[in-house]
Amino acid sequence: MISEKLKYIFGQFEHGAEFDSYKELASGHINDTYLIKAKEKPHFVLQRINHGVFKDVPGLIENKMLISNHIKDKLGHLSPKKQKRRILRFYMTKSGDSYYRGDEGNYWNLMHFIDKSVTHLSVTSETIAHEGGRLLGQFLTLTNDFDASKLTEVIPKFHDMSFRYWEFEEAKRKASQERLEKAKAQIELVGNAKEEMHILQHLKESGDIKLRVTHNDTKISNVLFNKRDKGLCLIDLDTVMPGIVHYDFGDAIRTICNTAAEDEANLDLVEFNVDYYNAYTKGFLKEMGDSLTPIELKYLPLGAKTMIFIIGLRFLTDYLNGDIYFKTKYDDHNLDRAKNQFKLLQSLSEKLSV
Repeated sequence: MISEKLKYIFGQFEHGAEFDSYKELASGHINDTYLIKAKEKPHFVLQRINHGVFKDVPGLIENKMLISNHIKDKLGHLSPKKQKRRILRFYMTKSGDSYYRGDEGNYWNLMHFIDKSVTHLSVTSETIAHEGGRLLGQFLTLTNDFDASKLTEVIPKFHDMSFRYWEFEEAKRKASQERLEKAKAQIELVGNAKEEMHILQHLKESGDIKLRVTHNDTKISNVLFNKRDKGLCLIDLDTVMPGIVHYDFGDAIRTICNTAAEDEANLDLVEFNVDYYNAYTKGFLKEMGDSLTPIELKYLPLGAKTMIFIIGLRFLTDYLNGDIYFKTKYDDHNLDRAKNQFKLLQSLSEKLSV
């Protein structure tokens, strides 16, 4: 019975609370996450980390604890009450480990639940966009002095454009003639964009743009708000690793500024929402403007273009590979997703003149 299993796993951690009930939280696509209600508050979030996706789970959990502890040190001036709402707290096991590993080989970690908080699955106002940008800017500023080389690279080459192009070329070489023909226009677009889409990687590799702690999953649902839509903190630190600021900024813009769903096949509905872009950027720069170098600031819009492009490239690559990575609902689902992202890219370029 799952309740008894979760109660047992919860009991392996050092928290001093008594298990009462549980509720599955279905916001993620990779891990299993449960709200554990204790007899008395605080409540907790118990998570099973998918070791099929993440090959170094101990490294991943160590990353989360290093960053949360660093942020705790930086926000030590806040009252204990405010710290509980602004900082993720992870619990050790009774044996002194940062995770519990069950008989099936599954890894579990435990954190406190931030009460009276809400998440948004999409941006519905400039206020939410602004707060999302402010929270990302705050996170990157608070971790600006953390040595990113101490973090485990939990997904190697995640945003490496050269690697993504190599995958694309391999997929193109093996693809069926039918799929090559259907994707002809998108394949040509990818070829024409190659030089521009490597600019940020070259700047990173040359050291002109510094390596930082980056979150790497900056969709709006990973921003925690209070009930008045004031941002509290970023959650879901599973993909924290070394990167550049443009990855986090760009991926956030990609996910909040599309006027349509990511797989909308009617491209007339796909436009870049400039109002949300401006609101998000304003909030972001409010917290981080002083921490950015002139070259980082200059290339922020290219960060948005690059992150939209790279997911479009990944959708296209998977389509040419016969849909082996992303889940699909019909034959050309990944191709429609790629077309969607490339239309969003075109709209961004036109509206921002970049």
